[in-house]
Amino acid sequence: MPFFQTDEQLQDQKHRILQATWEQFPQLAKNQIAFSWVVYDPPIPVNTGGALNPETFWNQPVRGVHYRGEERIYPASVVKIFYMVAVYEWLQNGMIQSSPELERAVRDAIVDSSNDATGLMVDMLTGTTSGPELPPGPFETWKQQRNLVNNYFQSFQWEEFETININQKTWGDGPYGRERQFVGELMENRNMLTTNATTRLLHAIIGGVAVSSQASQEMMRLMRRSLNPADLDANPENQVRGFLGGGLTENIAGIKLWSKAGLTSSVRHDAAYIEIPGYRPYLLVVFTEGKKNSQSEEILPFVSQQFVEATKSLGEITTSH
Repeated sequence: MPFFQTDEQLQDQKHRILQATWEQFPQLAKNQIAFSWVVYDPPIPVNTGGALNPETFWNQPVRGVHYRGEERIYPASVVKIFYMVAVYEWLQNGMIQSSPELERAVRDAIVDSSNDATGLMVDMLTGTTSGPELPPGPFETWKQQRNLVNNYFQSFQWEEFETININQKTWGDGPYGRERQFVGELMENRNMLTTNATTRLLHAIIGGVAVSSQASQEMMRLMRRSLNPADLDANPENQVRGFLGGGLTENIAGIKLWSKAGLTSSVRHDAAYIEIPGYRPYLLVVFTEGKKNSQSEEILPFVSQQFVEATKSLGEITTSH
């Protein structure tokens, strides 16, 4: 069972959104999309700067719904959210020291989605480096080190994290040498996430309980996205157009977006927390697979617009924070 509770109202919206999406994009197969959607009813427990302690926060019931939310899917750059959380955890526990280079890497990995920056984060987190193939003994030690981040997230003992794998760097061209050895002949050891797992980690960050309230707020700052057209024009790699943010820009003034996108030649994903003035804030993680679908800059914005309408259909709220 995921951490959120579902109900008929959200199930109805789920079916409507899937039908509308498949009608609009017939090339999108039933098994090429997965999503998780969590809605925050008043009193809203997230984006409060960590006003609730972790125990109180996790006891707050939240409503949500998913479609194939437990399916393991290659996450592309969405995995960088997990590495970001791990870096803050390691820093807090004195396992690594902060430095201008590490800060630059975390920023570039999340704000600009740099793969090179992510490589440094993985090296720092695990005490490993890329390079030529290794002989069996040293390679065993290297592999154990590379699973440190996996072990950390498994220690949460969250059902959503049981099937995930996050021990690989993200690449432009792909892995070479010991990295190629490690990912496996059939890529069987590649990174794998689910939309439910991604949603739960984002829920912790925006709830202010990932690592610490201060760390959570810093992570939120890194994921904040501008919807200003001038800013988007100035930065073609903006993680908004062609993603979930692309379905917000024409809607309502004052919408706020925090997100991390992922894109390769065969997947296009986004993980977003969205606040629409006067309506319930919500968390939405959508993964799509397939070469044609990853090239489409229309699918995720369309899906996002459907969730905006679904959120509006839940009614206005008067509370604000």
